[in-house]
Amino acid sequence: MNDLKQGPQAAPDASAPPAAADHEVASRRDVMVMMRDGIHLATDVYLPARDGRALPGPFPVLLERTPYGKSNETVRERTARDPRPVSRAEVAVRFARRGYAVVLQDCRGRFASEGVFTKYLGEANDGHDTMAWVAAQPWCNGRIGTLGLSYAAHTQTALVSQRPLGLAAMFLEAGGFANAYRGGIRHGGAFELKQATWAYTNAQRTGPAQRDPVIRAALAAEDIAAWFTAMPWKRGHSPLKWVPEYENYLFDQWEHGCFDAYWRQPELYAAGHYDSFDGIPTLLMCGWWDPYAQTTTDNYLGISHRKKGIARLVLGPWTHGERSVTFAGDVDFGPQATLDGTLAEDHLAFRLAWFDRWLKGDVKGDASQGTGCAADDPAVRYFRMGGGSGRRTASGRLDHGGRWCVAGDWPLPGTEFRPYYLHADGTLQTKIQAREAPEAVLAFDFDPAHPVPTIGGSITSGEPLMTAGAYDQRAHQGIFGAQPPYLPLAARPDILVFETPPLVDDMEVTGPVVIKLWISSSAPDTDFTAKLIDVHPPNADYPQGYAMNLTDGILRCRYRRSWENPELLAPGEIAEITIEPMPTSNLFKKGHRIRLDISSSNFPRFDVNPNTGAPEGRSQRRQVAVNRVHLSADRPSLLLLPIAPRPGAEGP
Repeated sequence: MNDLKQGPQAAPDASAPPAAADHEVASRRDVMVMMRDGIHLATDVYLPARDGRALPGPFPVLLERTPYGKSNETVRERTARDPRPVSRAEVAVRFARRGYAVVLQDCRGRFASEGVFTKYLGEANDGHDTMAWVAAQPWCNGRIGTLGLSYAAHTQTALVSQRPLGLAAMFLEAGGFANAYRGGIRHGGAFELKQATWAYTNAQRTGPAQRDPVIRAALAAEDIAAWFTAMPWKRGHSPLKWVPEYENYLFDQWEHGCFDAYWRQPELYAAGHYDSFDGIPTLLMCGWWDPYAQTTTDNYLGISHRKKGIARLVLGPWTHGERSVTFAGDVDFGPQATLDGTLAEDHLAFRLAWFDRWLKGDVKGDASQGTGCAADDPAVRYFRMGGGSGRRTASGRLDHGGRWCVAGDWPLPGTEFRPYYLHADGTLQTKIQAREAPEAVLAFDFDPAHPVPTIGGSITSGEPLMTAGAYDQRAHQGIFGAQPPYLPLAARPDILVFETPPLVDDMEVTGPVVIKLWISSSAPDTDFTAKLIDVHPPNADYPQGYAMNLTDGILRCRYRRSWENPELLAPGEIAEITIEPMPTSNLFKKGHRIRLDISSSNFPRFDVNPNTGAPEGRSQRRQVAVNRVHLSADRPSLLLLPIAPRPGAEGP
């Protein structure tokens, strides 16, 4: 791993004057590090320096491997105090000034690195080989920490599967697939179409499009909204046909409908190698409005319950990586919602405290700032949404409010998992249907040509077709797929709505949410969706109230019994299914209602089931399904809510 193509030696970075206790920084850009197959990956190294020369070290090392450009700007590194985007290079300089060697690398086939990009795959070997190269450098003291958001978190869980030499701490933010089949690429058997919008957007920024202006122009000329309207796609006849490597990996993900060996590859399945994490301190952080919230809690459980497992869990009211703003979508969670000023001074300080503890042996930490580094720090810090005024803020968003809480584990110790039963009159009740009552059945027509439009939720990379966060569940002209008349989603005939009466007391719901339904369908295969909603009562700012989405999920019925062995529905079959949305934390205030919406589509968040039973990603025809939910004492359809114990411990 010492076969290098040397890049130019850069002058010390002088973007900001160093503080008295800080180092200067010297950097070397585009060092080409050779992988086991001869491909070279572009790598930047930042070292503490004095008088313009790099110090010999050795130092603890921080490594980030990214497909987004190792020196590019990223809005995710902004702070509450300064909202301007910051480059990864600038962040590396800040870490190096604090006594770390910092290594940033472009993933294979992206930006300055050689090779062909196949999203997610190959990162285990490339990560291992890069770690081996880092460990062999004279400026490395043998203690290496990894960090990064989203894909740069996925690269971490991929490389840890190889148990590389020197790995001493990890900071996983909004990513690191516990099981990409269950969340991140697929969910409940359905395909997450953010993978398609990501592929289209990022194919234009690097690789073949970067080298060939004709390919770049062809991609730019595609109308992604029109292509989504024209789904299903076909290989060779999609907006990605100009870049076959992107089209191929996307269809590979789409067409692998069952949980087979493809999904057990180390890059996609941390749950298959949690033993490799044992003894490696890992901080896991994510937002409630992020598609990796489930992955984050699953990884926490998988790591912390190992014999030598060391894990800390942080869950905030954020969309993907947006930890320094107070809102998600159209809802504001109050001044305490940011990481900045609550968990630490800012994100940089938060990460420094973690790595100082585990790479430098700074055992003091700062419990008052909630860095997760002090020995007696709580294992779990979570932001419980809710408790605000329900009025409109000065910026035009719903004031939902919230506060930080702490707990000793996840799910919260003492949680009561309380069933709310679905009744034929549209109510949610803690009482089951009377056993002597006849079975009620509620039915709706699910037309794949007219799916329910996505309005917020746990999404990333969905622009320009869908955005993450909390919104009033009311259609309008700006919603992709919405059609006039623009009415509340609850008015659609293909959505079943169940509500509690107005609550007589406040109630905190924190943890995993589960929906169990007894269903039948006229189709051999179909989907069922579920969405948990906090219904605010009307006020002067919102005279029609506000139906705020909290979390949602989906289940493709062919996977009702097994992810590995799909089974189509038999004619007339009544089956039990389980839908598992993202976890959440919310205070349902007195006077609010708990609402559950049941339907069969959520587009473009998930691909639309054609109701034919055809192989996934290949069907070119579709049909209307009559879908039914059964409600009786013998077949009780229910919502299972995690009711937090009282009183909740305040944080941070």
